Amino acid sequence: MSVAIYDREAEQMDRDRLAQLQLERLQATLHRVYKNVKFYKRKFDALGFLPEDCQSLEDLRRLPFTTRHDLAQAYPYEMFAVPLREVVRIHSSTGSPGNPIVMGYTARDLRNWAKLAARVLTAAGVDRDDVVQVTLSYGLLTSAFGLHYGVELLGASVIPTGPGGTARQVQIMRDYRTTVLISTPGYALVIAQQMEEMGVDPKNLFLKVGLFAGEPWTEAQRAEIESRLYLTALDNYALSEAMGPGVAGECPYRQGMHLNEDHFLAEIVDPATGEVLPPGELGELVLTTITREATPLVRFRTGDLTCLDLSPCPCGRTLARLSRISGRADNVVVVKGINIFPERVGQILSAFAGEEPVYQLVIGREGPLDFLEIRVEVREGLFFDKMTSQRQLLQTLAHKLAQGIGVSPRVKLVEPGSILRQGETSPLVLDLRK
Repeated sequence: MSVAIYDREAEQMDRDRLAQLQLERLQATLHRVYKNVKFYKRKFDALGFLPEDCQSLEDLRRLPFTTRHDLAQAYPYEMFAVPLREVVRIHSSTGSPGNPIVMGYTARDLRNWAKLAARVLTAAGVDRDDVVQVTLSYGLLTSAFGLHYGVELLGASVIPTGPGGTARQVQIMRDYRTTVLISTPGYALVIAQQMEEMGVDPKNLFLKVGLFAGEPWTEAQRAEIESRLYLTALDNYALSEAMGPGVAGECPYRQGMHLNEDHFLAEIVDPATGEVLPPGELGELVLTTITREATPLVRFRTGDLTCLDLSPCPCGRTLARLSRISGRADNVVVVKGINIFPERVGQILSAFAGEEPVYQLVIGREGPLDFLEIRVEVREGLFFDKMTSQRQLLQTLAHKLAQGIGVSPRVKLVEPGSILRQGETSPLVLDLRK
């Protein structure tokens, strides 16, 4: 099988040479954050660590982790390593604990983003002759932008449809002769269902490949997408805090997602102890950005469970590969491509009601689509006096929750005592998809 490679010098680099390049870029990054980011200067000083103390990649393990809580507390610009005048793009994520997480990009960051996305697209088989339909969200989230840039850099045609309007998506796919679909796995199955309802046979379309990410999916879902849309379905890994789409992606051999190691240092750690695990062992992915200018990250705990494979891939790339994301190391749940922190739901409910009620997140799936239901106990003094205007109350509460977590939930008021607090018999999160 012949597989195209976008940047052969980087993607087929000898691993000893790659390690030297990583060390040089890591040292430059540590100097950057120590000088310009107060958060990292405090952390390094507390350890008595200076950037010049990093003489090998193993020295990275001496440094503390960075968490989403750290990034949220730095809202909005305290994690920026460059003056705001050098930042040409700002994205943010919703659903984090407390404040949103704000990510900045310099002009060089955006150029790198496009190149790394082009690598992922090329590995999937996309070239300048393709017509690429992007159904991910265009907005403060990074969802659609990286791959959009990569398509344009390759010289292919991009159709930025964004999400929703599924009948129109199918019409565009048919009329514009789309060859590549970019979406979440769940929405790909919604499109397949819409095709069936419209009497559109995917074999008569021009689709050849799909790049899917943003939510957990299985090999069974991959097989269903491929059989119903008549294309090759490939996985890719996107992380907004580190950059967005373009961190890693599958080639047609489907033996893991090639990680762009010349831009991201990866560690796999034991979620409980933080101990670094050897290649092949399942653990939490920790990423350090080594080329990011605006908002570099040192040892960022992604919360995603995966393992590293350092063996050569039949495609010829020497980059390490991430296995399929098998779950989360924390209580974050992913719904419709959005990370949701249950504690954030509690904060919103508390602000709305004056105190935090007993609540539970229930995630399920209707057909191919996920849904989120938030159950809230009613008791005297808490929602009880508002029950006469229950419909309006639920609409207002659902709206505030959607603003705070980035996903529109169903809100259901339930009887006192029907939800037990976390640590008893009812979990804070009930994921029916499992």
